[in-house]
Formats: sequence, C-alpha cells, structure tokens
Amino acid sequence: MQRKEKLLTSCDVSSLVVDSLCDQAGERNLAVACFYFDFANQKEQSPTGMLGAILKQVVGGLEEMPWEIARAYEGQGKVIGGRVPQLANIVKMLQITSSKKPTFICVDALDECLAGYRVKVLDSLNQVLQKCPGTRIFITGRPHVHPEISKRLPGRVKSVPITPRRDDIIGYIRARLDEDTFPDAMDNSLEAEIIEKIPDNISKMYVR
Repeated sequence: MQRKEKLLTSCDVSSLVVDSLCDQAGERNLAVACFYFDFANQKEQSPTGMLGAILKQVVGGLEEMPWEIARAYEGQGKVIGGRVPQLANIVKMLQITSSKKPTFICVDALDECLAGYRVKVLDSLNQVLQKCPGTRIFITGRPHVHPEISKRLPGRVKSVPITPRRDDIIGYIRARLDEDTFPDAMDNSLEAEIIEKIPDNISKMYVR
C-alpha cells in the first residue's frame, strides 16, 4: 500500500499541541485555550473577539466561575441592550482565571492577524503573563512576525523553526499528481518543471 504523503501546516502543528495538552489537562489540572487566525476573516477577528474566545474557554474549564467575573458580566447585562466587555476588562478577567490554575494559550497563524490587531493581541497576552507566571503561550506564525513577538513579549520567547524537507515536498507533489483524474493534460516536461520549482516556494510559505 502506498503511503499517503501529507505536509504539516502551522494549523496541523497547533492541533497536535492542543490535542496533547487536552489529553493532559485533567490529570495535571490544566486550563487549555486556543484560537486560529484566518486570513479570510481578518477584520472580524478583533483583539476583543479573540481574547474573549480565549477567556470563554478558560472559564469553561474551571469548576466554578470566579465571583469577580460573574459580577462583571452581571454588570454588563444591566446596561440597556447589554454590552460586550471592553478589551481591558477581558484582559483583567483572563488574568483572574489564569491565576486559578496553570493555563496554556495556543494561538495559530498570528501572521494572518491584521497588523494593528496584532499589536493589541500581543500586548494583552503580555499583560496576562505579567500577572500570571504560571501561564504559557504557544504561537505559530511566519518568520516576519518573530521580531514583533520578541518585542511585545520581551524575554519570554523561545523560537523553534519548522521547515519541511525538500524530499517531503516532492513526495507530496508526486502523490497529488498521481491522483490527477486528467493525466493526459500534463506532459513529462511540465511535470518535471512543477517538481523543480514548487518545492522552493512551498518551503517559504510553510516556514513557521
């Protein structure tokens, strides 16, 4: 049986990390939260929405909602029509919840977050780290966001480059070409050109 080739993207790596943490969450009493940025939804994925989603997951993993958070949401609900908490309030609530137990926050594809949003996201995460030393943050993104992460999370960043091997990329391309339902549409010369040129471009795209 032919082995099916597959290239790991940052989303695959993040999913593996999240799955591993979730498997350990109960035994080690951990809180695990994740957020996946998507280029197609850049404008909708605001810092408030992103941190709010993280907060909801962390709170969901607690046996009891902290009274400070319950009171804050009760106060928001009393406003006519209700009101979404502001970013600063969400950060404070995340600091409270993350201090209750060791917390892991996983953020995938930070490079697909709008630049203006990215600053607020990283600054907010840094505020959480300052108040909650037991919190750990896992971030994936293309190399160009690394200097920004190092700047916004000073002294807290350890970088691990992930680059697919050229042989793996070629194996993946060959496997996909073999699945082509119109094999006569491509001659040997075009196939050779694809196998020669695409791996270099994919290497640049998939580096995290």
